[in-house]
Amino acid sequence: MKLALPLLVALILVSSAVGISPADSHIADLLEPIRQKYKLPAMAGAILTSKGLEAVGATGVRKSGTPVSVTVDDKWHLGSDTKAMTATIIAALIEKGKLRWDETLGQIFPHIAASMNPQMREVTILDLLSHRAGLPHDVAWRQFASSGASLQEQRQAVVKQVSSMQPASPPGSRYEYSNVGFVLAGAIAERVTGDSWEDLITRIVFQPLGMKGAGFGGLGTPGKIDEPWPHYANGQPTPNNGPTIDNPEVMGPAGTVHCSISDWAKFVADHLRGDRGEKALLKPESYRQLHTPAFGGNYASGWLVVDRPWGGGTVLNHAGSNTMNYAVVWVAPKRDFAVLVCTNQGGDSAAKGTDEAASALIKLHLNE
Repeated sequence: MKLALPLLVALILVSSAVGISPADSHIADLLEPIRQKYKLPAMAGAILTSKGLEAVGATGVRKSGTPVSVTVDDKWHLGSDTKAMTATIIAALIEKGKLRWDETLGQIFPHIAASMNPQMREVTILDLLSHRAGLPHDVAWRQFASSGASLQEQRQAVVKQVSSMQPASPPGSRYEYSNVGFVLAGAIAERVTGDSWEDLITRIVFQPLGMKGAGFGGLGTPGKIDEPWPHYANGQPTPNNGPTIDNPEVMGPAGTVHCSISDWAKFVADHLRGDRGEKALLKPESYRQLHTPAFGGNYASGWLVVDRPWGGGTVLNHAGSNTMNYAVVWVAPKRDFAVLVCTNQGGDSAAKGTDEAASALIKLHLNE
């Protein structure tokens, strides 16, 4: 395949203990024509099983118009794929007896219960994680961020404000995707532990799984092309990069995690193991709860749950974007594998490109 310079392909293969097949050596070659088709600056993709990463590749450049190639060690912004991690924290706290799935906002925040809307007072943790709390998609996040308060205080302020609202629908009755619900879940975790969501996810998820490069917010050193640079939906690089080029930090539990695709694979492999009843961070029953829609429909706790023939039945899926990056995951527990795809651009082209790349990785793994 002939490539126009300076769009060089970086390909590094990482094998698990069981090794990789010869077909997996073409990950970057498989991604490159898809990247070009959708005019994306860069893409990374990975195939993994419950035993860990099987193959990974990256192609393209960190910043459009430059010759700086991406690598498989680069970090990617996961956006709403963070939600499954926040749900994992909640499940861990439930296992420790600090919370219950059916515990309500009124019970968790008794000091403000009197000021809550009566329906909001009865919203449960499971309502929040299932997008069934009748909450808006977003609130004026930057107003909270500009208060000068700590992140924990900002999230408590979000709880106070939205719990006083009339929900758009009775709790538990209707699916309405909401970043707010997951920020409230993060605030709940902070309330019962006294620790920040950032500290909790580091201690409960990142450290035990060896996700050493995981962090929060926008990527790279400001002004330096040392990580994938964010790009708008039209393909233009943003004027600036770095930690602050992201949604406000208060939104963390809903979508500010970044990490290498190899580190993300460690988290997804843990959910594969847990779904299969193997040793993992949580008990098997916790993964069953996280992966099962509690109210019908097809959304569980941070996962879209659908049936796909290639997955042997039920599979898990989620996508994430802060409008300047895009990441997608597909997990097939019954066939013990998952695929991940990331790009440093937002918008429809990124969504279509990562979806096509994920399909190609699935076919590669299944030798179709």
